[in-house]
Amino acid sequence: MGEINPQAVDQLKGLGPKSRDMLAQIGITTAAQLRAADAFDVYARLHQVMPNVSLNMLYALIGAQEDLPWQQIKTERKTEILLRLDDMGLAPKRK
Repeated sequence: MGEINPQAVDQLKGLGPKSRDMLAQIGITTAAQLRAADAFDVYARLHQVMPNVSLNMLYALIGAQEDLPWQQIKTERKTEILLRLDDMGLAPKRK
């Protein structure tokens, strides 16, 4: 992959203006910053600021970092992701 430093996060696969605005609230404004961060840590920081942040946001963060559609991340890695969130105390509550 080429150098993408100044690229805005909403230029990454699966992220748009709403995601860009959410990430800006925690100080992530470039694709390089997002790619350098752990997606689970980013999600935890978002969760602190926006407790109702969707699990789809985590799928999108991982997808953006790996250049894959968030739906593919959800389908192929949901269990692994939920187990890690559980370890972090961030697993979604069952209804």
